[in-house]
Amino acid sequence: MMKNSILVCLLAFLFALYSCKKDTPIPLPLPLNQHYFGLDAERYIVYNVLEINHDENAVIKHDTISYQLKTFIGDTVVDNEGRIARKFYRSKRPDIFSPWVITDLWTAIIENNKAELVEENQRMVKLVFPISSSKLWNINQFNSFEQADAYYDFIFSGKTINGLFFDSTVRVEQEKERNLIAYKRKFEEYAANVGMIRKVYKDLTIMNFDTLNVKSGKEIFMDIVEYGN
Repeated sequence: MMKNSILVCLLAFLFALYSCKKDTPIPLPLPLNQHYFGLDAERYIVYNVLEINHDENAVIKHDTISYQLKTFIGDTVVDNEGRIARKFYRSKRPDIFSPWVITDLWTAIIENNKAELVEENQRMVKLVFPISSSKLWNINQFNSFEQADAYYDFIFSGKTINGLFFDSTVRVEQEKERNLIAYKRKFEEYAANVGMIRKVYKDLTIMNFDTLNVKSGKEIFMDIVEYGN
């Protein structure tokens, strides 16, 4: 009698296990880390942006503005290379109390293990896959700009920005240069299943290696504050 009870319990357990597996399939990860680019339809990201324009000959020598920027992944579209890409909308507003105004319509695509963003008809290679510390690529491979090599750093690390925690992020280092008269610092950070979460852009003319003695140039800082679908 005891053996029969054990057999019945075992069969019930196996049936429940089978039913669970059948009804709730385990999701598979996207190939080659492509989910770091965030191309899901209707995905949006809101950033706080600080922009500083330096010009020692201007009335306002260090003109600073702040605003919010939202990106939105829209429907498919044929891009300037004849490929099926995603519409990439950019909207701005001066503060959280103002309405969004669409300022740009770009396109984004993942092809041949490259994540591309077409900005003002210029194709930029933002990411290459799979993500690894050995990757080195030219961001401007498909446009007329001079070569700009990028590489990965802080791969798959956790990060918190504006109270939002991301368990797996990666930094794309784009430029590090400091000399007697120039200071350039450019990088972007991406989070799994989200997209770009931070951007730092500095292209400055300085004096005597002093990064605080800025004569001209631009700085842009973008940090994520909200995202969703």
